[in-house]
Order: sequence, then C-alpha cells, then structure tokens
Amino acid sequence: MDYGIEVRDQEAVVRLRGRLTFNDHAKLRALIGEMGQNKPRRQVLDLSSLEFVDSAGIGMLLIAREEMDRADKQFVLRAAAGQVKRVLTVAQIAKIVQIED
Repeated sequence: MDYGIEVRDQEAVVRLRGRLTFNDHAKLRALIGEMGQNKPRRQVLDLSSLEFVDSAGIGMLLIAREEMDRADKQFVLRAAAGQVKRVLTVAQIAKIVQIED
C-alpha cells in the first residue's frame, strides 16, 4: 500500500493505492498518526486506487475510525470500487463508517 495526502481548508484527502493487507499494519499506523495531526477536522480516505483489501485491512480501517473519533475528527471512506467495495459491503462497514461514492 502506498498513499498520498492532500490537505485543503475543509478536509484532508488520503489516497490509498495498491493492496491493504496485514503487512501494511505499521504503515497504516503511521498514516493514522499523520491524519490525527492534520488540521482539517474532516479526514477522507480515497479508496479509488485501492485494488484489494483483506480482513486485516478492514480491521485497520476500523482502528483508523476509532482514532479519528478520539481526535474529534470526522472519518470518511470515499470512492471504493471493485473488490474493495464488495468487501466493505459484505462487512457492512457503512453501519459504522460514513462511505461516499
């Protein structure tokens, strides 16, 4: 998994690329720390370039949501497609995390 961050006035958009798996735990933990330090209250994970996510990746997304709640930030998943969208749907993540198309 790779990522890039674009910080705007109202939101910070993090674009995830590649595959999000258990092996990305340390990298995602570092990213979560960066998101907590970003000035905008709204933190968006753009998943449009994410090709694959496994159950560990889903767990890490939920950890990110919890950490953003603790930091009093809004956490949003955006533009999931393909396998990633199917996994988010099956896991019913929309009941826990705001998802935008």
